[in-house]
Amino acid sequence: MEQRHYEVIVIGGGHAGCEAASAAARMGVRTLLVTSDMSRIAALSCNPAMGGIAKGQIVREIDALGGMSGILSDRATLQFRLLNRSKGPAMWSPRAQLDKEYFSRLWRMQLTVTESLDVIQDTVRELIIQNHTVEGVVTALWGAFTAQKVILSAGTFLRGMMHFGANREPGGRLGEPPVNALTEQLQDCGICSDRMKTGTPPRIDLRTVDLSLAEAQYDDKESGGFSFLPTKSELPQQPCYILHTNKECHNILQRAIDKGLSPLYNGQIHSIGPRYCPSIETKIVTFAGREQHQLFLEPEGAGSNEYYLNGFSSSLPPEVQLEALRTIPAFRNVRFFKPGYAIEYDYFDPTQLKPTLESFVVKGLYLAGQVNGTTGYEEAAAQGLMAGINAALSLLYTDKELILRRNEAYIGVLIDDLVTKGVDEPYRMFTSRAEFRILLRQDNADARLTPKGYEIGLADTARYNRFCAKEQAVQKLTRFIANLSVIPTEVNPLLASVGEKELSQGVKLHDLLLRPNLSLSLLCDVLPELKKAVSEANEINPYSGESAEIAIKYEGYIAREEMEAARLSRMENLCLGDKLNYASIESLSTEARQKLERIKPLTLAQAARIPGVSPHDISVLLVLLKQ
Repeated sequence: MEQRHYEVIVIGGGHAGCEAASAAARMGVRTLLVTSDMSRIAALSCNPAMGGIAKGQIVREIDALGGMSGILSDRATLQFRLLNRSKGPAMWSPRAQLDKEYFSRLWRMQLTVTESLDVIQDTVRELIIQNHTVEGVVTALWGAFTAQKVILSAGTFLRGMMHFGANREPGGRLGEPPVNALTEQLQDCGICSDRMKTGTPPRIDLRTVDLSLAEAQYDDKESGGFSFLPTKSELPQQPCYILHTNKECHNILQRAIDKGLSPLYNGQIHSIGPRYCPSIETKIVTFAGREQHQLFLEPEGAGSNEYYLNGFSSSLPPEVQLEALRTIPAFRNVRFFKPGYAIEYDYFDPTQLKPTLESFVVKGLYLAGQVNGTTGYEEAAAQGLMAGINAALSLLYTDKELILRRNEAYIGVLIDDLVTKGVDEPYRMFTSRAEFRILLRQDNADARLTPKGYEIGLADTARYNRFCAKEQAVQKLTRFIANLSVIPTEVNPLLASVGEKELSQGVKLHDLLLRPNLSLSLLCDVLPELKKAVSEANEINPYSGESAEIAIKYEGYIAREEMEAARLSRMENLCLGDKLNYASIESLSTEARQKLERIKPLTLAQAARIPGVSPHDISVLLVLLKQ
């Protein structure tokens, strides 16, 4: 291979690695992506889906910054749903079932045509590190490549071990070998590591399922997508199916656990798994009184009979999984393509990372994805994107970086949680982790982040111009609604039909829209002027009407969160950096001194979020900063 020096090298072709390599290269930095299997790039190793509660917001944010996960997901969508529609807009979360093979193929094509990016199929044996500074990698086939920055995004491959009952098989994924040497090398450098566990359910042959005994679940009537660009699915839409376990199924699983057949309960697996996405064994033990658990059959590809059994992750022997499932009426004759299994792997302590995801211990080394103790494609892709952006910025500029605050993005919440609090179980994003949920909606990710993506050179001019046109359309529509007067005869029949108090005199449409049982779509049916204005706004961008409506209906909540965010921002602007020697500050608690010295918070606000740092400790730091 002729090219031996790159500016950035990315290790691993999962969701983190793909976004990292794509971002760095598209920002004009010469990049190499090393992946063990080019046919499994961006593999949907577990659930063939993207998005979900809080996760869908992350995908929207990736897209708004100029990342690729949203666009490619839209093209590979088999079913799209907007979850939590019955709740407030802070909870609305897009989710899509994807064709996993097509999604992977789209990512591969995207990467192989990206300028300034080379992709090779190889395995990294070791990092080149001198004086705690990374200088490149050594691969099994091509040998040494040098680089100024290296991004490690090896997923579950670091000393990966799969469990099928008593059988154990080394690997980062079924049929793919682990990476064993990198953990020890980084430990020798002073980077702390530990083990985590995750799992996956069986893949079902749909031809062996009696679908007449299952409940079909279809996509939203008005199907949407993740990307703010006009991207449509290229595939026929497919349903999912809902089923339930039963008492007989539970009894079979419990007997297997009692016999010591579960690696989770017989001492074979020692590491911690995801509490919020438990295995079927954990559900049986933890919720012993439950008569049934919900299962989802989800398509893995267009025209394929391979279906993912969501809710039945298991490490039990394959024959036990099969026996238990055959007690469910729809599964009387079920057959597997693949059994479920558990996997253990190494991760590194994320509190040893800067908010840019660069290591404190090894200069120029960035870590992204499951190697930081997270789980989920979306969380991984977000970290990869930010690592790629910041690696590129560090090469293009002397003092420029992109750090998203907690009031700016779920991505900001994710990374701040990792580097400030660390992890004691696989980290997954929830809406409850964000203090400013009404500000971090899925509909306004472009307003929050596209200008930032454009400024750093990742979001292109076409995307930015489209965003600006939408903002202008939203503002125009908002002004129209604020100024339009409505008389009783126009709306009273509608108000009566939805249980709202009728008008006795004219009001502004803005005030009328604040009523909980009214929406723009309902008002458009009785107000031709409004219908025309909304139609004109949506012609410019289909999200314009929705954005205007949310901004009006929730303006009070938005204003309060903006005030609180401004208060927090003042603390975020109080930089700590290397100003203080925490070990020498006796007025701090012992725990605070230890935590502050280890995590090295950049701001007073970040220091306040460190577990073990009390309000008194923050007061001490504030006094010292003012001296």
